[in-house]
Amino acid sequence: MDNKIVDVAKKAGVSAATVSRVLNDSSLVSEKTKQKVLKTIEEMDYHPNAAAKHLRSQRTMTIGIIVPDIIVSYFSEIIKGVENAAYARKYKVIICDSDNEMEKEMEYLGLLSNRTVDGMILVTPLVSDDVIEEYAQKGYALGVIGRAVENESILSCKTNNVEFSEMAVRHLIEQGHKQIAYIGGYSDSMENYERMEGYLKALKDNRIPFKPGLIDSGYFEEAGGYAAAIRLFDRQEPFTAVYSANDEMALGVYRACRERGIRIPEELSVVGVDNNRITQYLLPPLSTVEQPKYEMGVCLAEKLIDQLNDQSESGQTKYVIDARLIIRDSSNYSRKRT
Repeated sequence: MDNKIVDVAKKAGVSAATVSRVLNDSSLVSEKTKQKVLKTIEEMDYHPNAAAKHLRSQRTMTIGIIVPDIIVSYFSEIIKGVENAAYARKYKVIICDSDNEMEKEMEYLGLLSNRTVDGMILVTPLVSDDVIEEYAQKGYALGVIGRAVENESILSCKTNNVEFSEMAVRHLIEQGHKQIAYIGGYSDSMENYERMEGYLKALKDNRIPFKPGLIDSGYFEEAGGYAAAIRLFDRQEPFTAVYSANDEMALGVYRACRERGIRIPEELSVVGVDNNRITQYLLPPLSTVEQPKYEMGVCLAEKLIDQLNDQSESGQTKYVIDARLIIRDSSNYSRKRT
C-alpha cells in the first residue's frame, strides 16, 4: 500500500501542503525543503496518486459549500462570507443545502469526485471525520467550519466552543444561578460535545453539582429547543436558567415559556449562541455568544483557494477565531438581589 501524503509530510517535518507543492513543482518551496521532501519520498517509496494530480490540473474555478439548513441565519452568514471571498478571487460558489440528511451530504460530496467543484467547505456536516479524511487522501481540497478534523491537510476554522460556553455559564452563575439547564444539539456533534464540556467545566469550577435531569437535546433546531424545554419543565426538577447551544433552540425556549406563563428573566434566564440578527429584537432581547460567522466564511474560503493554487505559504491549516458574550436582558437579572 502506498504511503499517504500526510505520512510523508510528518516524516519530512513539513506540512502536507508543502509536499503537494513539491509534487507539483511549485516555485514557492525553497530548494533545501524541496530536496528534503524528495529524499523522504524516495525513502518511503511514495507514489503520488496520478488521478488526483490530473484532477488538480482541471480547474472549474468553483468551490462548494454544504450546510444543514440554508434558512438558519448562522449558515446564511457563513455562506455570505464564503461567497464574497470567493468572488473577490474570481471563484464561483455552489451552495448545497443538505436539509440535515446524511444521504444528501454524501451526494454533494460527490461533486468533488465528478469534478464539478475544485474544493468543498463543510459546515457542521453529519459525515464523519473518517469520510472527510478519505476524500482528502485522494487529493481533494476540503475545509470544515465549526469543528476541526485531526488530519493536518484538512483546513478548519472554528471558535473555542469550550471556552465561550464556560464563559456563558459562568455569567449565569455570577447572576446567582445554581440550577442551570443545558439544551444541546446532535449528540454526536463535536460542537455539541465541546459546548457541553464548557458547561460542565463552569459547574465544576464553581462547585455546583451536575444534574443529569437538567440536560436535554434540541438538535440545533427551534422546534427541538421548544420540545426540549417542555420536557425539562415536565420533569419537575427545578432550574432557574437555561444555556442553549444555539439561538435557534433558544427561540424554542421562549415559545415554551410563553405557553407555560414563565417570565424571562424574572423566573428563567436564557443564554444562546450565535448572535443571530433576530435575537436583539426578541422580548426580552436574548443574551448570546457572538460567533464571527461571516469572518469564518471569509477565512476558510480564502485559505481553501490559496491551497488550491499552492499559495498557502505558512502551512497552517487550523484557525480559531475569538467569540464574545453579549449580555442582554434575558439573563441580566441577578438572583442575588432576590
